[in-house]
Amino acid sequence: MFYHFRNTTGAFPTAEGGLKAAPETQEEQQTLIDTLQAHKTELYKDLIAEKASPRPGVIELMDEAINDPKIAVGVCSASTKAAVTKVLDVTLGEERRNKLNVCILGDDVSKLKPDPLIYVTAAERLQIDPSRCVVVEDSMVGLKAAKGAGMKCLITYTKSTAGEDFYGNGADAKVPELASAGVILSKIFDPIKENGVDAEILVGIKDELVSV
Repeated sequence: MFYHFRNTTGAFPTAEGGLKAAPETQEEQQTLIDTLQAHKTELYKDLIAEKASPRPGVIELMDEAINDPKIAVGVCSASTKAAVTKVLDVTLGEERRNKLNVCILGDDVSKLKPDPLIYVTAAERLQIDPSRCVVVEDSMVGLKAAKGAGMKCLITYTKSTAGEDFYGNGADAKVPELASAGVILSKIFDPIKENGVDAEILVGIKDELVSV
């Protein structure tokens, strides 16, 4: 927000319908930013409570992984704790969220995606070699973070991102959504167990690489 007010609008706004003057000192500006951020988070949480739902297949795959004692499950989100906790409670449910082995949020790291720090931190906390981790992402930014951490990455794309070159940027697999593609845990991890960390995953399920 500082960038927006200083570089885009060129001025900080007034408050309370113009009755309160725009902040002048850095302390006043910081107070306004903090107030706006808190209000934005509350609006976001209300919207999430009404609209949020997990993409098809996410819950099923997560439950399968949670029920496997040999698999660790985590969430890595660049959003702040105040914003993402509500999202997770609505989409996953509090009971499922409490079963996560690790949950790294934007407050926990100094650099956000596409920097790999958030995934590196998760692997360190789990004491797992990054090469044995598989990340499910939905964006190019997330893909770059996962690959930068040395992890495999499965992309679930949307209509708006279907044309992006995920394979060209290192994705190990991509599908439009987990449920319709028939993605299950064994199709991801069995090849790795049998053939090592360089094994191809989701063979026969993932979108084929199309050469142009």
